[in-house]
Amino acid sequence: MEKIQREKKTHLFSTNRSSMMRVLTYGGAIMAFLIGSGFATGQEIMQYYASYGFWGLFGTGAIVLLLICFVSVQFLTVGRREQFEKPSQIFEYYAGKYVGKFFDYFSILFVFLSFTVMVSGAGAVFDEHYNLPTWVGGFGLTILVAITVVFGLNSLVDVIGKIGPVIVVVAIGLGIVGIVNADTGILAGHNMVDDLELQQASNHWAIAGLSYVGFCMLWLAAFLTALGRTVPTHREARAGGLAGGAIFSLACIIVGMGLLANIERIAGMQIPMLALANDIAPVVASLISVMILAGIYTTAIPLLWTVSSRFFPDGTRKYKFLTIGLALLGTVIGLWLPFDEMVNIVYVLNGYVGAVLLAIMVVVTLRRAIIKRRTPSGETEHAPVASSRAAND
Repeated sequence: MEKIQREKKTHLFSTNRSSMMRVLTYGGAIMAFLIGSGFATGQEIMQYYASYGFWGLFGTGAIVLLLICFVSVQFLTVGRREQFEKPSQIFEYYAGKYVGKFFDYFSILFVFLSFTVMVSGAGAVFDEHYNLPTWVGGFGLTILVAITVVFGLNSLVDVIGKIGPVIVVVAIGLGIVGIVNADTGILAGHNMVDDLELQQASNHWAIAGLSYVGFCMLWLAAFLTALGRTVPTHREARAGGLAGGAIFSLACIIVGMGLLANIERIAGMQIPMLALANDIAPVVASLISVMILAGIYTTAIPLLWTVSSRFFPDGTRKYKFLTIGLALLGTVIGLWLPFDEMVNIVYVLNGYVGAVLLAIMVVVTLRRAIIKRRTPSGETEHAPVASSRAAND
């Protein structure tokens, strides 16, 4: 009897441990996906957070923290429950047949354009830090990403789920160093932002926050919906979404504080994170440049996968050929347009469309929660989408 009890305890410990590892992997995949060239270089954090001073750090930061967690949990849990044949059906689930189709097609275009931003960011790193032509970084990224995506979704989660948390930890550390080593400081930086010519995502921090969540969720929608199909339990899906969204949002605030503390010196830079790293030592800047490239890589992978898998099943021959073709086209576009302008135009404008989808998601989720409370036990509400399973809210 004692032996059986020990075996049960050992099995329970093993199960809890494996569950925790899966939660961390799902959260890591979310973080890695959202890092990208904008976060890793600091350009995105400058335009959405630091350029608004304290309002950006704590106002935009609070909006992003709350809403990114919400959408991450929703996409993972709905994806797990519905088991959609196509991840793009998540848009129809929330917005209905016709409006959902619009968001579906729009998100594909935006996700592809976001991949071109990753290429542009890689080129900017090679240009500014290594003094090499931008095409070296652009094509180098394309080759690595195309090879990874060709192997399918399972390899994506394994790769980016483990790289993501490492990059976030390093970025947070760099933000803290930036705060400590700053010549001016956060308060002085806050008082300077109005006098500096800083590129901003919007003329108001709250709108910038909604736009930020908007473009992030257009990235996450199909990827997390597909990932949700592989999550064993609802609890793990919810925990993974909360962990990934919360840690990423807090990392944005900390990095934003580091940039704000040095705002006068880094204003106008393409890659402000490297300026903070150079304050420590040139060798640290070189290491950070590798981290930035890794962050770009981990985001470019699921972006390219999302577009390719939208048209052909993951792993098929047509899927592989399309992946290679899209990667090459994205590289040509990404190397043609400037990095900072790409971030401002592609992310901000598309973020507004994403914010509309966010509003629809909030309304639909609240409505279904109310209906669920009023529905007698045993009855179910069916989601307005042609999926293989009815929605069991």
